[in-house]
Amino acid sequence: MFADLWPTFGLTLSTARLVLRLPTDSELEALARVAADGVHGEDERPFLTPWAEGSPEERARSVLGSHWSALASWTPDSWRLGLGVFLHTGEAIGVASLRAADFRVNREVTTSSWLGLGWQGQGYGTEARTALLTLAFDHLGATDATTEVFQDNHKSQGVSRKLGYLPDGISRDRRGEDVVVSDRLRLTSELWGANADKGEVEVSGVDEALPMFLGDPRSGDPAVPT
Repeated sequence: MFADLWPTFGLTLSTARLVLRLPTDSELEALARVAADGVHGEDERPFLTPWAEGSPEERARSVLGSHWSALASWTPDSWRLGLGVFLHTGEAIGVASLRAADFRVNREVTTSSWLGLGWQGQGYGTEARTALLTLAFDHLGATDATTEVFQDNHKSQGVSRKLGYLPDGISRDRRGEDVVVSDRLRLTSELWGANADKGEVEVSGVDEALPMFLGDPRSGDPAVPT
């Protein structure tokens, strides 16, 4: 029913082991509890978001707030698609996000994700990001995908390199009272197309959702990528 009014609720990305889609209320609660249980070790800080510094309840509320904020602020000129990552059994294991600003013009997206501790190191992160990139490049007409990774976040660096990202400079951000340096990485549609080891991703519901990403053709905005 939601998909009739908000078509991204009908969008589903399926891989060999995972399903990515907007969560129902009960699934969102399950995702929040996964985050509450931890998304990295206590001695690690792989994200700017201070996951380890808050209480489990604060981590859970952060997931809820991020989801609701993305839905409430969505426009074709600025959007963030935060998909729940589920095993085929329905078990919630994390969130994978695709976001863009002025996408109709610059055709560039950015990806980010987190997984619960119990599901890390098993290739799920690579699989989830592959699904996002398939949506972006093969169905939305993206020309570039970027990501930013701390230089000591070797797991995420490895996922990006495996998928064909290349160095694209650095960024500097404040983390508490320190400055942290991230590698900026870029994947082009040409590099994506040349990657023969992407695996199979089934995307459904994208045609109905296109106007949410690209504008309504009835208003004169282009709605179908070329």
